[in-house]
Amino acid sequence: MTDALSIAERPSPNHDARPDGTGVDILLLHYTGMQNAEAALDRLTDANAKVSAHYLIAEDGTCWRMVAEDRRAWHAGVASWAGASDINARSIGIELVNPGHQFGYRPFPEPQMESLKALCHDILAHHPIPPSRVLGHSDVAPERKEDPGELFDWAGLAKNGIGLWPEPEQTGDPEMPFGEAMRLLTEIGYAAPETTVMTGPARNVLLAFQRRWLPSDLCGALTPGTAARILEVHAALTRT
Repeated sequence: MTDALSIAERPSPNHDARPDGTGVDILLLHYTGMQNAEAALDRLTDANAKVSAHYLIAEDGTCWRMVAEDRRAWHAGVASWAGASDINARSIGIELVNPGHQFGYRPFPEPQMESLKALCHDILAHHPIPPSRVLGHSDVAPERKEDPGELFDWAGLAKNGIGLWPEPEQTGDPEMPFGEAMRLLTEIGYAAPETTVMTGPARNVLLAFQRRWLPSDLCGALTPGTAARILEVHAALTRT
């Protein structure tokens, strides 16, 4: 582990072996959605809860390791990305202490983000995870999850070499057929439905995309700004 970050050990019993032949190619970020770090630690290390993550980072930057990286932690739940459904098998999960949307969602403080950057750099140094696969829980589970949410600084993370953040470049207001938007979102990696009209699942995918890539337009509709951002993100992925 990098000297820039001290890691405390708080082992969780909630893990198992990664399937043979499945490598780690996703780094998945969460918020805890609980009121403090100790409550999150208790739950993530409770055998009856059957949930865990590899790491937990408190708001003051304190970091705990709960599951070894070569083991499958149980953090993603029912999820998928780019056609793969066992996200736990191929990912490393990091939980960030934050009360979440249920208990008073707030920005992630600088000490927490600095620890996250140090931890991510260490993980990325020994796992072949491309920038396009540094993801949020809502990306892989748009029907169920909102974390780490619209206040998370994805752009700042990318400026530190972690993940992807194309700067806005599109001009004008592109008109995009709804079915085309769903197709492009699927190519980006989202489990977007095949539909030409708004449905509940389509709205959830649009919300997940907006939380990640365009939080100023968090409405769940295919607005011109969202259409432009879909094109920008899709183009950035084709270049990587």
